[in-house]
Parts: sequence; C-alpha cells; structure tokens
Amino acid sequence: MKIVILGVGSVGTNLHHALALKGIKAELVHARPLTAHPSPTTNSLPAADCYIYAVADNALREVIACVNAPRALHLHTSGTMPVSVFGDDKPHAGILYFLQSFSRTQMIDDWSRMPCFIEGKSIDDLAAVYTLAQCLTSRIYECSQHDRERLHVAAVFSNNFTNLMYRIAEDILQGTSIPFDALLPLIDRTAEKVHMVTPEEAQTGPAQRGDEAVMKHHLEILAATPYGEVYQALSALIVKGHNH
Repeated sequence: MKIVILGVGSVGTNLHHALALKGIKAELVHARPLTAHPSPTTNSLPAADCYIYAVADNALREVIACVNAPRALHLHTSGTMPVSVFGDDKPHAGILYFLQSFSRTQMIDDWSRMPCFIEGKSIDDLAAVYTLAQCLTSRIYECSQHDRERLHVAAVFSNNFTNLMYRIAEDILQGTSIPFDALLPLIDRTAEKVHMVTPEEAQTGPAQRGDEAVMKHHLEILAATPYGEVYQALSALIVKGHNH
C-alpha cells in the first residue's frame, strides 16, 4: 500500500517516523501548497492508495477538497472532525485518531501501547483502517463520533490543562530559590498513582481535607498574581467532589 501523509506538523511527522521504523514507506507532503494552488494541474500530489490528513481541523476541509483520488482510502487524524467531512467524491474514508501528545522535536519510537480510535464509512473501510493501525499499536478501539468528541475533551483536561497547571506552578516559583524540577518527583508520583487507583481516590491536598486555614493562606500568597481565582475555582470543585 502506498501511503501519503498530508501535513508536516507534530502528528504527521511522528506518524511518518513511526511507519518508517516498521519498514512501511510513506511520503510526507506539505499540505499548504495544495490549498495555495488547489488546481490539480498546479500541484504535484503523489498518487497513493491511502491519504492520511494530519492537518489542523480548520484546514481539513480545504485540504481534502484539493485531493482528487476517488479510489483511494482517505483518513484524517482529528479527535473532533466527523468522517462525513469526506464527501461523496471520497467513498472510501475513515478516522485514525491516536490519543497522544505529539511534538516535532521529540519523535515517539514505540507506539505499541498507544491507544488508537478508528472509524470507517463502511465495514470494509473500517477493516482497512484497523489493518493500518495494527501496524503500530495493539490498542485499537472502534469509536463513534459522539464518544470520540468526549474523549478529545477529556484529553484536553488531562493533558493540556494539566500542562497549564505546570506553567502556573513554575510561575509561582519565580523569585524563589526553588527550581521547577523540585516538583518533578511529586508530578511523577501523581501520574503513577492513577495507574493504580481512580483519580477520585488519588486526590489529596487542603481542599480534599477541608483545611480552610491553609487554603486561605494560599490565597493570601496568590493575591498579587492572576491565579487566585483559578485556585478558588479548582478547590471548590475538589470540595464538591469530595462531599459528593
């Protein structure tokens, strides 16, 4: 199967790297020139059996429209876009969504345990997507649009918002003699615990204990920062969850 990956961002470059490690040749193509020159006579898109669209959601429809390959299998890697984004001119289509945080500066070599959520326009398309995903991981789940959208929101909370908390913690330590990496053992331990117990069971801290004196003191420390409201809102959610 000849594969073309459209998009040289974090997902596209990592997917290209992972396939190469498995001995699967795929051509990595910049998607932007396609939308700049959408006429088939002005772009030189390689012919392929499978096109994987690893582009931002707001560019996906535009890039799809530039590809004229009705017999090929067309897959996107989005956590939110529906399979119907591929119109009638692309009857063989599906979704290949890997749940991971990707970066172009740090390639991921081992995808064997990475969850992959798939969908297909037809049973045959779904089988083809599964076969491709199986080359990289054993954790493959058929997933509806409804479930995948909620999975994506959950991923934002567990990954993107968590990373924001790290940024806030680093900022709070500015002006002290304490480096951010002093927090890393705590961060690592917190992540390890949810492999063994539920997030609810893993919850600790002054809000979980109902220690109002400590929380009040923390808010006094944060008074000169923009983080007091964040602290209050998150603490209130912890208290509400604990009481429930």
